[in-house]
Amino acid sequence: MIFRKYAYAWLTVGFFLVSLALHWWFGWRSYADEAAAHGQAALSAEYLNEMMRDTFENWQSEFLQLLWQVVGLAYFLYVGSPASKENDDRVEAKIDALLHFHGDRGRDLVQRLDSHFMRDHGHARPHGHDELDAVLAGERKAGEA
Repeated sequence: MIFRKYAYAWLTVGFFLVSLALHWWFGWRSYADEAAAHGQAALSAEYLNEMMRDTFENWQSEFLQLLWQVVGLAYFLYVGSPASKENDDRVEAKIDALLHFHGDRGRDLVQRLDSHFMRDHGHARPHGHDELDAVLAGERKAGEA
C-alpha cells in the first residue's frame, strides 16, 4: 500500500540512488584509469575526497536550485500569492456570482465547495468572496479596491 500511495516518491528515490551509484562507479573507473596513465596507484581516500567534492558541487549547483524552484513555487501557488493566480479566477467568480443569486442556498453551496476543495482554513483563500455580495448589490463596482 505504501509503495502504491507514494509511487512517485519511490521512483524518484530509486532514480536518485541509481544515478548516484553510477556516477560514483564511472568516477572510480575514470579516476583509476587516470592514475594508471600517470603510473600511480588508485587510492580510495583520494578518490573519496574528489568524488565528495564533485558530488556536493553538483548538489549545490543543480539540485538545490531546482528543489527551491519546485518547492518554492509550489508553496507560493499553495498559499495563493498574487503572482500565482490562475486565469480561471474570473470564471470562478462569475460562477460564484450566479450561485449567490440563489440566496442562502447558493452561498451555502459556495462555502461547501470551497471547504471541499480546501479553499479556506489556512489554505489558498478564494479572493473576492467577501466583496461579491456588495458587487452584486451594486454597492461597489467590480475592480474597485
